Amino acid sequence: MRHVVKTQFILTPFILDRFSPDLENLADTGWILNKPPLPKGDVQTRMSAIHKEIASPVAETRNAGMIPVSIAGDCCPTIGVTAGLQRAGVNPLLIWFDAHGDFNTWDTTPSGFLGGMPLAMTVGLGEQKMPQAVGLRSLPQENIILTDARDLDPGEKALVRGSKIRHLRDPKELVEIPLAGHEIYVHFDTDVINPLDAPAMSYLAKGGPRASELEEIFRYLAQTGQIAAVSMATWNPDSDKDRRSRDTSLTLLSILLGK
Repeated sequence: MRHVVKTQFILTPFILDRFSPDLENLADTGWILNKPPLPKGDVQTRMSAIHKEIASPVAETRNAGMIPVSIAGDCCPTIGVTAGLQRAGVNPLLIWFDAHGDFNTWDTTPSGFLGGMPLAMTVGLGEQKMPQAVGLRSLPQENIILTDARDLDPGEKALVRGSKIRHLRDPKELVEIPLAGHEIYVHFDTDVINPLDAPAMSYLAKGGPRASELEEIFRYLAQTGQIAAVSMATWNPDSDKDRRSRDTSLTLLSILLGK
């Protein structure tokens, strides 16, 4: 009989520091709703208040032998998830599924978008205000696998190439990498899905793996029994009129969790 590990969902209905009622509607029975009052101040101060409320339940969930599952409207809450895992004594291998690299710094970003920086922040590059706010210790670059990241900004591409993170352009290459001995944290930005299967994304990138291909690799990861945490950055609920992107993304998340 397959051993089923219990999960604790943590729903953060924000896109950066902007509350999203459509994301709040995802909440289900037993989920933790992370909806703190936000302080006055700049965007990073406000976002850090959100991240602090993720780190604590992630640590508590992991210490209880369960898998924390964070769902939010952008990728920056991964900072809180990683900090929470560290508090629980987990130094994870981070597998980051994303159409983008999220590896920009203020020196490389063409847009100034904070949502394109959290992976760089997590390894100690660039802006460190939000990692410091939750007590995050920088992850070693060698502990990061980035896939597929098909849409990188020029400066970001150079930063990835010069780093020690492993960039797999094809997620299916994961099956060739030894994972034994690692506690794995999987971050799943839903825009990694080919737009043919999930078109309702804020930052659409052409191409990418089909949902069926991701099903295969997510099933493989689930079967390792080594997943310590999962986070998902959602589709754009405002443009998901037929709920196809929602359904595709949630099906993939369920497979990743071994359900």
